[in-house]
Amino acid sequence: MSDADLARRALALLDLTDLADDATEEGTRDLCRRAVSGPVPVAAICLWPRFVATARAELGDGPVRIATVVNFPDGDTPIAPAMRETEEALAAGADEIDLVLPWRAVLAGQTTAAAAMVRNVKGLCDERRLKVILETGEYPNLDKVRTTSELAIAAGADFIKTSTGKTANSASIPAARVMLSVIAEMGRPVGLKPSGGIRTLADATRYLDLADAIMGEDWATPTTFRFGASGLYTALVDAIAGAAPDATPRGGY
Repeated sequence: MSDADLARRALALLDLTDLADDATEEGTRDLCRRAVSGPVPVAAICLWPRFVATARAELGDGPVRIATVVNFPDGDTPIAPAMRETEEALAAGADEIDLVLPWRAVLAGQTTAAAAMVRNVKGLCDERRLKVILETGEYPNLDKVRTTSELAIAAGADFIKTSTGKTANSASIPAARVMLSVIAEMGRPVGLKPSGGIRTLADATRYLDLADAIMGEDWATPTTFRFGASGLYTALVDAIAGAAPDATPRGGY
């Protein structure tokens, strides 16, 4: 597959993200325009809950989904406020919820409340997609990645996501490999979203190659695989246009 074809494949799997602390409504409108104006539409945009209504007004009922974040970025919100955040985001027009797992509690062995949060938020989502952010870059070992992946899926996650992109260590191939191995063992469809630190076509290709090897070459579609990134968009569009594929992208994490 050529670089342009690889970039086109990755672009269709992108959750184009703006979770900057200084995000604005005008930035949201620009994000929506970029989401639909590239060589192919991205899978979704991902933004703060306060901008969901603006994004819905911009995107209407088009193909690009609207994702927003809950219990973000620290993962320390109690269940009741996290559920209110979810209800408000869905009422504003969100199609997908990216929920941060209370990962510090889970690593400390306090799994019951964390599983309850995932179950309750999934109950509010109904048929809408729930992605559970594990924050794997902060874990002491890959065994913890496995156990939290299993916990999130058992509690109802439709996707498991590596990272918020707000910590020093984000997505990694070893963590993604473990997460895909857990997904492969499940008795129902579950997706993977590598997020944070994925900036170039080469970065994206490594994750797609991994998914192809573990799950099969036809598995990674927008219903099963997403990239969470902001700067990756420019790198992919440039590669499709024939620019050097691994030039440093402009902006974004």
